Amino acid sequence: MPQKVYDAIVVGSGANGGWAAKQLCEAGMEVVMLEAGRKLDPATDFSEHTMPWELPLRGRQDPRNPLLERRPVGKRCYACGETNAHFFIDEVDNPITTEEGKPFWWIRGNQVGGRTILWGRQSYRMSDWDFKAASRDGFGDDWPISYADLEPYYDEVERFIGVSGRREGIEVLPDGQFLPPMAYTCGEIELEKGLQKMGRRMTIGRAAVLTRRHNGRAACHYCGPCHFGCRTGSYFSSPVSTLPAAEATGKFTLVPNARAWRVLMDDENRAKGVIYHRTEDGETEEVFAKVVVLAASTLASTRILLNSKSDEHPDGLANSSGVLGCYLMDHHFVSGANGVLPKLEGQKPEQANRPNGIYIPRFKNLRDPASKSKQYLRGYGFQGGENVTIYEHAASSPGFGAEWKHAMRSANVHNMNIGGWGEMLPRKENRVRLDPEVKDKWGVPVLEIDCAWSDNEKAMSKDIAEEAQAMLEAAGCEDVVPYRVMPPPGFCIHEVGTARMGEDPGSSVVNSFQQTHDVRNLFVMDGSSFVTIGCVNPTLTMMALTVRSSEYLADRYAKGELV
Repeated sequence: MPQKVYDAIVVGSGANGGWAAKQLCEAGMEVVMLEAGRKLDPATDFSEHTMPWELPLRGRQDPRNPLLERRPVGKRCYACGETNAHFFIDEVDNPITTEEGKPFWWIRGNQVGGRTILWGRQSYRMSDWDFKAASRDGFGDDWPISYADLEPYYDEVERFIGVSGRREGIEVLPDGQFLPPMAYTCGEIELEKGLQKMGRRMTIGRAAVLTRRHNGRAACHYCGPCHFGCRTGSYFSSPVSTLPAAEATGKFTLVPNARAWRVLMDDENRAKGVIYHRTEDGETEEVFAKVVVLAASTLASTRILLNSKSDEHPDGLANSSGVLGCYLMDHHFVSGANGVLPKLEGQKPEQANRPNGIYIPRFKNLRDPASKSKQYLRGYGFQGGENVTIYEHAASSPGFGAEWKHAMRSANVHNMNIGGWGEMLPRKENRVRLDPEVKDKWGVPVLEIDCAWSDNEKAMSKDIAEEAQAMLEAAGCEDVVPYRVMPPPGFCIHEVGTARMGEDPGSSVVNSFQQTHDVRNLFVMDGSSFVTIGCVNPTLTMMALTVRSSEYLADRYAKGELV
């Protein structure tokens, strides 16, 4: 029997794979999706309503948990807990290697929906301060697109997934198509007043969390721990949003437990399919299509391209430029400050389980001469707000019975925290390659990652802590304590780059539509195409790029230009 040939293969079912499948299926293309993980059952896999007292260690990680033992990096993530460790990839079966003295914490999801099951949902648009940063400060390269090119696709993504927020008219943080915003706490109102004295702006976080019913999904009911899953589908994840839209066309086939590792080529330098391992038994399968879309995540897609090397592509598929794997970036964070607001003592914080925080847009190295820094290029934004875990202070407080209860109710629980998310400069030496010796459980070479913070990021981190302290003090906070940690790259889970976008095939991997320069029917639709990372969370931009690229792909496919 002849092997079925689909119109398109999409590798990866997360934020970008879901959008690619939706767009291509709605354009009339028949799509098969390969996902390395399994399909989750919210009734048994989600635990957002499980209370700490229902767990043996009251929600703390149990060092004897075999799932956590196999996730030495994943368990460092705040979102990894006793009931959801299975959302994270098994790092024993799926290792990486790093250069000595240069750790990289790659935190990966492992299910249909990928990291959209776990993500922090912060959704901000990049601006031309990001897309055209090189023209302003001379470092690196501009993107081959501008904000105007991406604006209608930001609109389309926001309207479909639902993003709550407030319009502010800030150039460096473009407004979007918002659902009603969430409310500030009393402490955050005081913080905004302090920032206004300093001439700075603040807004409620722009979050892919529904504040009213939208596209058949229920509004958030503020139950709290979103990273344990959401049975109401109130935050965006591909299994409750884009994948059902693809399925509704009748042109979508999902293949879970299918770990793609190589793109198959024909004799005319066209992609013809993908080879994958069935994770249950390790057997290999092949699937064929006229177009291949890699959306497995930044490093996973790049690994597939590197493992697809051949006599025609000796350094990896689509790597005639030699830059595949280069210019890896992540945000640096865990620098900021904590403090308390004494003027609110005795007032109970509201919005206790609000799945969101505040956002302070970038204010450094912009047009205002006072914003210029001699120590570093680019800038950062702040996230955080009031710590509204109401009785967290109880564990260390003295007392007993009625006296203790009174002390808890009257104590100052208005703790404020703001932390910076800073831009990492794109440097060619921050790169990944295949390890010549180490392989994963299925015998496929793994990534060797060579990445480290530069002096620019370190200087920026120092400034973040200093500015955070100044802003909290301006808001009237006391006992302000700055902090500056800078964990290894990867820990922010915003890794981008490694298959960069550009007009010149000699210095980039894909064009402005994420189509590889070397293979016309091969696309890479995820964060790997980023030229710069900016300082805002990247997922919204990844999805907007995918919608734009999928529109282009479907149009060129219909015209016969890709086959």
